[in-house]
Amino acid sequence: MPVPQFLLDLLQMLLDLAVPVAFLTLTAAGVSLRHEGGTNFHVNGRTGKWVLWTVVLLTLPQLLSWIAAQGITVPSASGSIGTGWIASMETIFKAFVNQIVVAKLVPVLAAYFVLKATLDGAAGENPLPSVIAALFLMSLSATMQLMQGWNSGGQYATTDMLTSLWNYIVGQIMPAAAGLACVGAVINFVRHRPWTRMVFAAISFLSVSGLLTLFQAMAA
Repeated sequence: MPVPQFLLDLLQMLLDLAVPVAFLTLTAAGVSLRHEGGTNFHVNGRTGKWVLWTVVLLTLPQLLSWIAAQGITVPSASGSIGTGWIASMETIFKAFVNQIVVAKLVPVLAAYFVLKATLDGAAGENPLPSVIAALFLMSLSATMQLMQGWNSGGQYATTDMLTSLWNYIVGQIMPAAAGLACVGAVINFVRHRPWTRMVFAAISFLSVSGLLTLFQAMAA
C-alpha cells in the first residue's frame, strides 16, 4: 500500500525543519549553561541534553538511513512538499526562527547576560559564568556552521559529530581555558590569594585527552 502524499509531505517538512529547530535547541543549551553555573555543566543537566538534541537534529537524515539499513522500513521523503498549507507552515516557521529568534532574540539574550555579568561584578560575585553564556549565544550562528561541517554524511554521522565536538573541546576550548587559568593564578599570586588550585586546573585542562587515553589503556 503506498504511503499517502499527506504523510510524505509531513515527513519532508520535519526533515526540512530539523536545522531551524536545531538553532532553537542550541539557544536553549546556552541559556541552560548559565543556569548550571556557566563554567560547568551537570552530568544529567539540560545543557548536555540540548546539545545532544542539536546533534541528532543536524544528522537526522543520516540517522534515518542507519535505521533503514537495519531492515526497518522508513518512508522516503518526497523531496518537495505538494500540500500548500504544509509548505506555508514550513516557510513561516523558518522565517520565525531566522528573522526573530536568531536575528533578534538571541542578541537580546546575550545582552541580558552581559548586563548580568556587570551586576555580578558590581556585587562582588564572579561574572565569568554570565560572560561565557553571552559568548556562547553571540557565536550561535558560527557554532551551528561549525557543527554542520562536522556532518560526515554517513550512517554514523551522529556519533561522528559527537566525536568531532569532543575533539574540538579538547583541542581548542581546553587550551584556551588553561591559559585563562594561568592568568588567574598569576593575578591571585600578586594579590596574595590562593592560586595553586588554578595552576592544577590549567594542568588538568591540558591533560584531558591524555587522561582519556590513560583510562582507555587501563581498561584494556
